[in-house]
Amino acid sequence: MARPVMIALVGVDGSGKSTQARALAARLTARGVPATYFENAGGRPLWNRLARALGRRDGVALFGRTLYPALEATVRALAMARTVLVARLTGRTAVLDRWTWCQDVIMAARGDRGRRAVRAAYAVFPRPAVVCFLATAPEVAQRRVAARGIDTEELAHLRALDAAYRALPEFTTFVVLDGDATPDEVAAALDRAVSPLLVAG
Repeated sequence: MARPVMIALVGVDGSGKSTQARALAARLTARGVPATYFENAGGRPLWNRLARALGRRDGVALFGRTLYPALEATVRALAMARTVLVARLTGRTAVLDRWTWCQDVIMAARGDRGRRAVRAAYAVFPRPAVVCFLATAPEVAQRRVAARGIDTEELAHLRALDAAYRALPEFTTFVVLDGDATPDEVAAALDRAVSPLLVAG
């Protein structure tokens, strides 16, 4: 199976990565570079909705501090495995909405145990050719999350996520983009970040 070009977008909730990843895949395809958008989430909004329906505060309160991270990491691993398989079977450029680091970051922000084991397990997944971090002020991200009406985020949690991303040993290899800019400005910056990669490929 061919090894397709993989482009990952990461950042805190509300940074715009899902919107930008979908749009990037569409732009690439329109320009003659067949691309597919892949979401690689751990299911947190779903678990939170289930928890609230059962009278619990969130997924962690429903499943517990030990089981919940394992469940979340497993769901994300399955999503990433599907992403790799489909991308290799089709040979299309893969635009990744979240990747391995996102699980490490959210576990760090919550103070979960087992981060080292998850990182070791996730080492089987290929590293994307380029990783773009949408640097977004936590206050801006919180307003965006509230506006979409699917979930809510506490400011302290968003700040912890941002700090955890920046503390990653791989962070210096990420392409940092201004997530506070307008959607068109972010899209243009993404195009500039990935264009040399696609030309080289």
